[in-house]
Amino acid sequence: MKGEGKMVMKSKLKWVGLVGLVLSAFSLFVHFLLARFTEEGIAEYQSSVTIFSWRPVFENPDFAKNNPLYRRLWGPVRRLESLHPDANPRGYYPDPRSESSGYVFVRIQGGFHEIRNSICDVVVISRLLNATLVIPEIQSTTSSKGISSQFKSFAYLYNEDQFMAALVKDVKVVKTLPQNLKGARRQKKIPSFKVPNSASPYFYLHHVLPVLNRHAVVELVVSNGGCLQAILPPNLEEYQRLRCRVAFHALRFRQEVQELATKMLNRLRAPGRPFIAFDPGMTRDALAYHGCAELFQDVHTELIQHKRAWMKKRGIVKGKLSVNSAKQRLNGSCPLMPEEVGILLRAYGYSWDTILYVSGGEVFGGQRTLTPLHAMFENVVDRTSLSAAWELSRIYGREVNLVDTKLRAPPYVVREKKLEAWKNAGPRPRPLPPPPPRLKYPYNIEGWWGWVAESDNEPESTVMELRTNAHKLLWEAIDYVICVEADVFIPGFDRDGKGRPNFASLVMGHRLYQSAASKIFQPNRKEVVKLLEENREHLYQANHTWLTSIRRHLRRSLIDGVMQASTKSKRLSFLSHPAPECSCLRYDLTQGSLHASSPSTQAPVEAVLGVMHRCPKWMDSEIKTKWKDKEIEEDLDEDVSSSSGLFFRNSGGNQESGGGELIKEDSQLDDQEELEAAD
Repeated sequence: MKGEGKMVMKSKLKWVGLVGLVLSAFSLFVHFLLARFTEEGIAEYQSSVTIFSWRPVFENPDFAKNNPLYRRLWGPVRRLESLHPDANPRGYYPDPRSESSGYVFVRIQGGFHEIRNSICDVVVISRLLNATLVIPEIQSTTSSKGISSQFKSFAYLYNEDQFMAALVKDVKVVKTLPQNLKGARRQKKIPSFKVPNSASPYFYLHHVLPVLNRHAVVELVVSNGGCLQAILPPNLEEYQRLRCRVAFHALRFRQEVQELATKMLNRLRAPGRPFIAFDPGMTRDALAYHGCAELFQDVHTELIQHKRAWMKKRGIVKGKLSVNSAKQRLNGSCPLMPEEVGILLRAYGYSWDTILYVSGGEVFGGQRTLTPLHAMFENVVDRTSLSAAWELSRIYGREVNLVDTKLRAPPYVVREKKLEAWKNAGPRPRPLPPPPPRLKYPYNIEGWWGWVAESDNEPESTVMELRTNAHKLLWEAIDYVICVEADVFIPGFDRDGKGRPNFASLVMGHRLYQSAASKIFQPNRKEVVKLLEENREHLYQANHTWLTSIRRHLRRSLIDGVMQASTKSKRLSFLSHPAPECSCLRYDLTQGSLHASSPSTQAPVEAVLGVMHRCPKWMDSEIKTKWKDKEIEEDLDEDVSSSSGLFFRNSGGNQESGGGELIKEDSQLDDQEELEAAD
């Protein structure tokens, strides 16, 4: 009886275990089935449980948006509120002709801002030549660079279908060459042009077009961040607006990249507060080109000098190899350090709990350079603190593992046997033979700087480095979206490693086109360095006079920076300043209130920027509903009296950092300074 009872008990336990396994398997199946067929899918479920490193810290959870201080820090620039985007054709602009001159195939080399400039240029060139444009090939995103085969070339970064659909009335665009021309290209039988930077329309009409008519296809190799001059003749002004349509409407990032950027932007705005975007612009190429090596220490200086020597050999740098970096900094030729930008923002009145987004795939000097900025602002974030690792991996696609994770023993050093003659030589002591040369093991010279003392040339990029360069394009695409949408933008530097406008310049151009009145601080580096040097010993305990000087300079830079970009940056890159060709003026229909009462305040901006085209009537109709609120806001602007608060303070309550004193702004800093900025 006991044996039978045990058998029955065991059989029951087996059935219970079997039923449990079946139910577990069924529940998992239902779970994945529901996740698969829901609207958002598994990815959205993962994002809802993602744990992020950023935890915002605020002194006061209630953020007032209706006080004068908020308007001074985050409000729009009044003198630019009448500028609005208008890139539509304004004259006779026919659709592309059915008969094409041939195919234009383009290979583009360079970084994010160079690729974006080049794509806009090749579209204009195709329209100029009445040619069919083949989707450009981005060299740093080809499959040979170790990236995922899921995305190829142009589609790795941008949305091909959106690009083709947006330009259907401007130029014919196809994804690939016809089969017969594909074979000719593989055999290198099609004519190729290595296009010079900023080539004129004459070059294409008199050198490229005849070859295109004879062979029905040409290949353009663009490697300098632009293949058409930025300033075109007045009769080609419609081509400038075509550039705007390409840059600001046709070029949309790949869906996965755009979705992640939007998610990160929503996470930034989740606390319900505005934020500042800061682009340091501190790349090794830019620092080497402008001679700013001595601003750093140790191996960083050596790396910059090594790069400058390499650039000098290739004719990129025309000046001397050794440059006085202190003098370059005083002349405004070097970027503002993150610490200096932090001081400017705190001096202007931004509190320690302001959200500050730091963009850039590379900040030369690493986190040590950003440490002072983290000390001034509690909520300093970047793409890594706003996204999970799996989210970034998702936009890369499926990639082959290039990292050998297996631990290997260091290579065995075979000791050279001593020569028999030396062994059998005369009595000791005798001189020892010279030691053999030191063996160079790969693990000894690997790294981002280990090769500096080994060779005068830059090392060849490994497959992993090529893949990282492709990833940087995606990182910068995310940064680009966030910087354009930020409430305030401030660049640390606006030039790249060739002396041309960089990533920050493209962001400022896009913001000028999309929302001209949004705040963009463009401090004059020469004047800022002078102000910083005057108060070098008391930067963290600044007096009222110095604070007032900094604030006035930053307020004036909101207008002066735009005016200077129209003369300095635009001649090198049209996208850095697309006004007046792609902007229009919108006035109050009643011609009353602010603008009618003070017409002289707007005249200088319009005269310098040259924006005289009136916006279409459908834009003017939108202003009626907003004008009443606008008048109330303008009255508040005139009443801004003072902004009190600590200059430097940590998150520890009322304690001041570094013995900083309580500094209050006693005088009135009203918007009259802004109105007088360009006088």
